[in-house]
Amino acid sequence: MPEITQKPVAKAVANSKIEPAKVEEANPQGAEKAKKRQNALTRTLWTFIMIGGFITLLLMGHAYMIILVFICQTVVYREVTTLFSLRQKGDKSEPDRKDPWSKTLNWYFFAVANYFLYGESIIYYFKHVVFSDAQLTGFATNHRFISFSLYILGFVGFVMSLKRGYLKQQFGLFCWVHMTLLLIVVSSHFIVNNILEGMIWFWVPAFLVICNDIFAYIWGVTIGRTPLIKLSPKKTVEGFVGAFVSTVILGVLWGTYFMRFQYMICPVRDLGVNAFDTGVACTPNPVFVWRDWSIPAPLSVLLSTVFARSITSIPYAPYQYHVFFLACFASLVAPFGGFFASGFKRAFDIKDFGHSIPGHGGMTDRMDCQFLMGVFTYVYYTSLIRENNVTVGGLLQMIVSGLTASEQLELMGDLKRYLEGQGIAVHL
Repeated sequence: MPEITQKPVAKAVANSKIEPAKVEEANPQGAEKAKKRQNALTRTLWTFIMIGGFITLLLMGHAYMIILVFICQTVVYREVTTLFSLRQKGDKSEPDRKDPWSKTLNWYFFAVANYFLYGESIIYYFKHVVFSDAQLTGFATNHRFISFSLYILGFVGFVMSLKRGYLKQQFGLFCWVHMTLLLIVVSSHFIVNNILEGMIWFWVPAFLVICNDIFAYIWGVTIGRTPLIKLSPKKTVEGFVGAFVSTVILGVLWGTYFMRFQYMICPVRDLGVNAFDTGVACTPNPVFVWRDWSIPAPLSVLLSTVFARSITSIPYAPYQYHVFFLACFASLVAPFGGFFASGFKRAFDIKDFGHSIPGHGGMTDRMDCQFLMGVFTYVYYTSLIRENNVTVGGLLQMIVSGLTASEQLELMGDLKRYLEGQGIAVHL
């Protein structure tokens, strides 16, 4: 009897193990829907994690945002340089081997580029600290020579590492790395400079890109019918236009709100400050100062009649129309950074640049438009908005790097006599 009862039980257990596979084969649409639902949940969860982490670092201070930019830049650099190892199918021009020095030199050039760019930012934005310290002064005055020497060392190392059988791969990687440094590392340098010029020059442009991406999806799903570009079949003309209008309106409102906070508009002088410090204060750039636009008399009469009160002027801040132009760029030009990345992925026949962010693909898939937006913001700000006033740090740099020790002492004596002549006691 025991043997007879065991066989049906064993058979039932075996059938129960096979049953899920049969069900999945019999209902592939259900399995596909479950997979899409799981991907959507993962994507949503990590979206909130990224937003929460981003806002937390934003409130913690400028130094944390710079670290975040550096981490993103490093991950993107790794993802893009990794693509070089993807060989075309059937390419037998060279043996499928790896050059032992390629990865080392790859990261060496990355480190040298960051040393140069971050050093330039530190020297420019913290002159008052760097040139008042004797040890840091040597670093500042020789920074570019040191950077160039380090690059030449890498270049010589690359030439010395050339080997027969690896030449095509080595020269291809050399060009690939320098292209990546230009498009990613240099762009990240401008984004860091935006942060140091004032958090608002990083926060608002980044928001505009995110806002445009979201509205392009919403308008595309609801009324999208006409394809926009072949590189991205899901992009539609309706979504593109709808996102433009929505981003401009919301962007101006968003910028107007955040320009009220000193933490957002003040250039960085101390990396230790955060959003909760009450001592953050500065003389605001004129673009953040409210002004009144006098309404022409006929229009003033009309508005006063309609609203039953006297309306003779409209308050505005110049920053609002600057945000308008930034929003136009974020909506009309920055998306082409995404199209460029789409073409890049098609060239290598991949769906995503990596899997750094669950549900979102690689970091490059999220940052492609941000790099272009960051560069434009920096060029726009430095060309049209930034005030080039004389600063203590700038004068100190000129004195330390341009005068001898005896001339510096002479300058101190002359300045001391001048201040004493103004009735100011000077104790040296």
